[in-house]
Amino acid sequence: MAIENIIAQLDAEISRLKQVRNLLSATGKVEAKITAVKPKAAKKVKVKVKAAKTASKGKSVKRVLSPEARKAIADAQRRRWAAQKANA
Repeated sequence: MAIENIIAQLDAEISRLKQVRNLLSATGKVEAKITAVKPKAAKKVKVKVKAAKTASKGKSVKRVLSPEARKAIADAQRRRWAAQKANA
């Protein structure tokens, strides 16, 4: 029984390896499909659309931090750097 199980597993692995080999031998076709899809360009378009929406409204939202908040953030970052340096 154990030998039959091992042989069945080997046959399954061989068929998987043949499928992988077939996919790898057709890399030219696969690469053409992958290069045709450009998800980064779609993200840039969304950003431009969002910027256009805010520009059309005429509202310019500028976030300003107080000097105290800026100091608190800088101190916290320095503590993180020190902790990271101590662990390294």
